[in-house]
Amino acid sequence: MPTHLITGAGSGIGAVLARRLLDRGDQVIALARDAGRAREIAAELPGASTLVADLATPGRVSWALSKQHLPERIDSLVHAAGVVDLGTVADLAPSLWEQQLAVNLISPAELTRLLLPVLRVSRGQVVFVNSGAGLHAHAGWSAYAASKHGLKALADALRSEEAEHGVRVTSIFPGRTATPMQERVHQQEGVEYDPERFISPDAVATTILTALDLPRDAHLTDLTVRPGR
Repeated sequence: MPTHLITGAGSGIGAVLARRLLDRGDQVIALARDAGRAREIAAELPGASTLVADLATPGRVSWALSKQHLPERIDSLVHAAGVVDLGTVADLAPSLWEQQLAVNLISPAELTRLLLPVLRVSRGQVVFVNSGAGLHAHAGWSAYAASKHGLKALADALRSEEAEHGVRVTSIFPGRTATPMQERVHQQEGVEYDPERFISPDAVATTILTALDLPRDAHLTDLTVRPGR
């Protein structure tokens, strides 16, 4: 029974992926930012277990996990958590840069570092849910795009480093997806939000499952998903 640790499992793509993994009998561990959120996620995802660590403070992730029981085996680590704050370079405060870099880039690197020993044992897989902004930066998206460009670099380097240990690394680059984050983006852009215009979280989850379920003789490294309408 494969075991998957998912960040961002309380909402959007991460939540849909967690439910689909649980429905087929896999074990899911959801990373939550605090104990209260962990209880909420456990109630929303019956059968899932939780760990607590705040990705907004990368320097404390190791300490937080050291106080909890970690699984002896992890078959996949899926980084689906993320934050976004739009703004021009002229207007973005350092705190908004720091928050997006912490949650979107530095904490994924730290969490991966901490879990690599068990991922190596299982010859597991790391999946980074990136973004179209990780490939192209547009006006108003500087901090978010920088964090996602960095996430691609992290994935590419990790893939080369861990090939000898049999750890597969996949980056998923979804276009705009109908999630609460996308609704927040539209609020910041000051435009009406119509989820029917965008990719469904279920479609992105299917893409992730395709990468996870691929036989060992193949390796999906980079997958770009765009709206089909």
